Amino acid sequence: MANINPSTRLTPSARSREWLSSFRKYKAIYLISIPGILYFLVFKYVPLFGSAMAFQEYNLFKGIWESPWVGLDQFYRMFQYEEFLRIFWNTLLIGMYSIVFAFPVPIILALLLNEIRLVLYKRVLQTVIYMPHFLSWVIIGGIAVGILSPTTGIINQILVWAGLEPIYFLGEESYIRSILISSGIWKEAGWGTIIYLAALAGINPDLYEAARVDGANRWRQTLAITIPSILPTIMILFLLNIGNFLDFGFERVFVFLNALNENKGDILDTYIYRVGLLGQQYSYTTAIGLFKSLIGLLLIVGGNAISRKTTGNSLY
Repeated sequence: MANINPSTRLTPSARSREWLSSFRKYKAIYLISIPGILYFLVFKYVPLFGSAMAFQEYNLFKGIWESPWVGLDQFYRMFQYEEFLRIFWNTLLIGMYSIVFAFPVPIILALLLNEIRLVLYKRVLQTVIYMPHFLSWVIIGGIAVGILSPTTGIINQILVWAGLEPIYFLGEESYIRSILISSGIWKEAGWGTIIYLAALAGINPDLYEAARVDGANRWRQTLAITIPSILPTIMILFLLNIGNFLDFGFERVFVFLNALNENKGDILDTYIYRVGLLGQQYSYTTAIGLFKSLIGLLLIVGGNAISRKTTGNSLY
């Protein structure tokens, strides 16, 4: 090991001068980063101190510092409630359906869009499939209610025309999960293609030229070149989706939920809203939120380890 000359070590004053020099040189970059840093401090790091409520019997008037500590009582209570176990199972199933059915759709759309050679038509089509992303879930819910209406909805009109009985889709619990997944696909699939299209644009065209010389058709080129080239991007986004496995989205479910379908549509986020905010059980729902975060952390760490061993791609 090489010896380090003590005289080359920076003194505190020298480090300060070096930092000031760096700040003057990259002043614009530091200033631009301030809003992002403040956002994460205020909305991500500071709220972490509120996790202490999960170990308390929180009293709104006493605050965190004076509320009595109860240890793990809120977590014991959480697993003793049959209602919580049912809702947790709903969240797991809906999250799994989202991964299985919704995650591949942007990949397929990006591959199809990449095959379009007419630039104008491709741009128009991209704009059309991107647009639902900019609509709020309230608007999406209103559109879905209109389409699925048992009296005036277009789907039930087709069923009646075919001689079948109309179906009250939002009034039967057996349909709610399919509605949640399909509406999410329609809203977000187009927006999800952006990253994949960027990855496809970075593939070396010489690879396709060599494949054509070897006689490979478009399908074979897709399997041998396109998909392996964007696999790192797919794995990174898959890991990020796993990390948010239990965060299906409050608004996405709340706009479709009613007393007739909540048995299979109620998830942890809507349960936390109902019990925590409306029922004022802050400690109990904070424990549920902490439990969700722990599950997400375990999933993303485990998925990252598996991805690193199988594909060589990982988040860290």
